[in-house]
Amino acid sequence: MSGLFCSGRGVAALKGLASCVAQHPSRLAANRQIWNMAKGFGLGFSSPKPLHNRPPLKPGKVSPRLPVPPHIPRPPYADRGNLPPWSDKSQIHDEQGKQHMRASGQLAARVLRMAGELVRPGVTTDEIDRAVHEMIVGAGAYPSPLNYGKFPKSVCTSVNECVCHGIPDDRPLEPGDILNIDVTVYLGGYHGDTSGMFLVGEVEPAARELVEVTKHCLEEAIKVCGPGVPYNAIGKTIQTIADKHRYGVIRDYVGHGVGRAFHSHPTILHTKNNVPGVMQLGESFTIEPMLVQGGSKCDTWSDNWTVVTRDRGLAAQWEHTLLIGEGGAEV
Repeated sequence: MSGLFCSGRGVAALKGLASCVAQHPSRLAANRQIWNMAKGFGLGFSSPKPLHNRPPLKPGKVSPRLPVPPHIPRPPYADRGNLPPWSDKSQIHDEQGKQHMRASGQLAARVLRMAGELVRPGVTTDEIDRAVHEMIVGAGAYPSPLNYGKFPKSVCTSVNECVCHGIPDDRPLEPGDILNIDVTVYLGGYHGDTSGMFLVGEVEPAARELVEVTKHCLEEAIKVCGPGVPYNAIGKTIQTIADKHRYGVIRDYVGHGVGRAFHSHPTILHTKNNVPGVMQLGESFTIEPMLVQGGSKCDTWSDNWTVVTRDRGLAAQWEHTLLIGEGGAEV
């Protein structure tokens, strides 16, 4: 689940951000996304000429959130529905912690594969959410997105121009759609986070290319990772590839540290940047580039979660959780 520092409910807090940034200039890059997100609130939606032939995405009916058996351990936010503050420390793991990270990541990967097998015309994202929920709780884990900042579902499903944080609903998938499924599980006290793209029936060549190039960005970014490597090498790698193919890169949402906490330092920007810091041995974080056909400006729906491209260009995202080891990055 891509990182964010504000989800709509915290818009009032934006008023105090200017003084905070003025006192702490180093936080500017990490908080840039808050300003960008704020631009979309309350502005309505424009209707520019679409960049593709898909019908506009509209909010659907969202069913009640699903219950989690009481014996399953929950993350701290699960009952209150709050947005925990991001820790400013990296999550570094000993050998036992690494085993927990592998277990949670492998479960997330299995759930994602299962969810992808359900993707076909006529299936609703609500049906996918139910299947994801049942598999996660059946494995004794908690679906991390559920009630995180009051997110109402157990998985994020982002269709076509939805960049991220799409809420599963009753909209049936249609031939030609592209879909991101973002799975995070909380198992043994550790979060494992991954997402992938799925094609619904036959899709336009331009949509397929966007999906493939975004995956290539993730794969190449992983290759540069290792102990002592600057975090900003990730953004440089991704943007260089995106620029070559003339795709926009979303700046508002980022990769993040993950482990015992859902989100923490480091903030992984997917664009070229000069933010300091280097990768540490035993550290875990996500890389999750989001590429778009057109401009990178986004709007957030009134549900405070669903993020869509302002010009309705298609969006694609791929994500892995990484563990930094002696030889590079372990997915």
